Amino acid sequence: MIEQLKEIYSTLIVYKDGSDQLGLDYKWFATDNGEIIGIRNDELTSRDVSLLTTFLSPYKVKFPTPTEAERNWRKVIFSADLIEEKDWKPSNPFRFVYFSFNINQIEPLLFKDAIEALFDKQVSILWESEHEGFIIEQQMLEEESISFEQIIDILMSDLYVKINFFVGPYIKDMVNLTLHYISLTNVAKRVFLYTNKSVVTYVEAIPFILTKQTEAELRIDISKTILQEYIHDEETIKMIETFFRCNLNLSETAKVLHLHRNSLQYRLDRFVDKTGIDIRQFHHAMTVSLALIARK
Repeated sequence: MIEQLKEIYSTLIVYKDGSDQLGLDYKWFATDNGEIIGIRNDELTSRDVSLLTTFLSPYKVKFPTPTEAERNWRKVIFSADLIEEKDWKPSNPFRFVYFSFNINQIEPLLFKDAIEALFDKQVSILWESEHEGFIIEQQMLEEESISFEQIIDILMSDLYVKINFFVGPYIKDMVNLTLHYISLTNVAKRVFLYTNKSVVTYVEAIPFILTKQTEAELRIDISKTILQEYIHDEETIKMIETFFRCNLNLSETAKVLHLHRNSLQYRLDRFVDKTGIDIRQFHHAMTVSLALIARK
């Protein structure tokens, strides 16, 4: 039956164990065999929906009912008409904050309630699927906003939800907003493959983005050339990564690694002697940082 429907509806997809996204731009149905299929809304007429529901069961995606602000955001991102007419625009600079958590870890409605409780106000969320989407945060200079690190700690302790955030930059201009949104989506879904951090900002992601643009063979060559004999030395790699996270601060790094400052100094000196690269200098540190990303 599904193959026959595919001949009629070219956008039909089958949901398989979370591999496909239960997006809002699809209408979803369940078959008698328990399979969930989706067809894009723009390929369906009301007559099509009525016909399909005679032998398929409508499958309700568990999203909160979109607010007027969320509907406006979707229009302004994906509809050029609204931008030209200047019917609506946010009053303050804003940013898109991508989030993702494990499938079936928390219901979207409960997640939104938790986020709004933490922000202490209504928050617009654009859902990409039942486990990922974008929070739209408007800049309020007079307010002290909660950090996304704090949100993670609270959600983990109260609801046992492990979540990642990719924080986009604040912007004012509505021009090319669709391109900006799509670009952030692409980066957000890749950046967490290269870092263990739960919160990554756009600025922090740029080295990952640039490194990803290079060919795999070149990335391998860069990591081998820069890291040399240390490329598989996990203890030294951990030391260097910690040194970078501590902003090249020797004392802070020693404290985090539970090392005596002189011991850390000796290990850094040994790395410099063997590679000729002094990671205590900014440009050398930047090069090694890119090599570490390329290594992954």
